[in-house]
Amino acid sequence: MKNNIVEEFNAYREKMNGQMLEDNNKIIKRIFNLDTNAYMEGVLPKKTKELLGLGNSLVLRCDDCVRYHLEECHKLGLTKEEVVEGMSISLLIGGTIVIPHLRRAFEYWEALEAQQV
Repeated sequence: MKNNIVEEFNAYREKMNGQMLEDNNKIIKRIFNLDTNAYMEGVLPKKTKELLGLGNSLVLRCDDCVRYHLEECHKLGLTKEEVVEGMSISLLIGGTIVIPHLRRAFEYWEALEAQQV
């Protein structure tokens, strides 16, 4: 049976975020809070903010961040076409070094879609 990369990622993320927050470090807690609040509905819709987060994560080559924002985009109902168009801009800005991260992003999106079946 193939490992479910979505479940594995979410389980690991939840476990490690919990461990980090248990230390009760003020700076870590404030960064987490700032991150949560930054992606709330505002002048820009949450969908737009998540696409921006995804794009920046690709350019910065943070696979964990890419997975997180892909999942949020998926939950918000963005289509594959919308997500791919957004990621294509990131590829343009970031250059060919982004391609390996783009491959993993496509793989993760497929895993998200497979969960719906």
